[in-house]
Amino acid sequence: MTASEARERADVAALPVTSAAVYAVIATGGKQARVTEGSRLEVERLGVDVGTEVTFTPVLLVDGDSVVSTPGDLEGATVTATVVGEAKGPKIRGFTYRPKARTRRKWGHRQHYATIEVTSIAARGNDRS
Repeated sequence: MTASEARERADVAALPVTSAAVYAVIATGGKQARVTEGSRLEVERLGVDVGTEVTFTPVLLVDGDSVVSTPGDLEGATVTATVVGEAKGPKIRGFTYRPKARTRRKWGHRQHYATIEVTSIAARGNDRS
């Protein structure tokens, strides 16, 4: 172990131990994301204006003091977020052709995203923060 590695381990060990933050797993745009209060993430375009409050109801898991994961317990669970911006993904360019047929096709795609900031996580309608 080098001196720099020892210093890094000492820095990590000196960090204060805090209680586990409340987090949830939500489903949006065919994908799942782990979110905590105050976290920002990019999800597929939601079709709402910037500054609008959005509620994600297909909550798959809520973890805080205890884990809530059964469908019956998650029935009233919601994650509320505010849309803070919009972004575009990288440009994807494709080219297909069929040899000997003089068929060529150039295509492109650019995904649009909404940047959201999670404001609250509620399990069964009660705030878990």
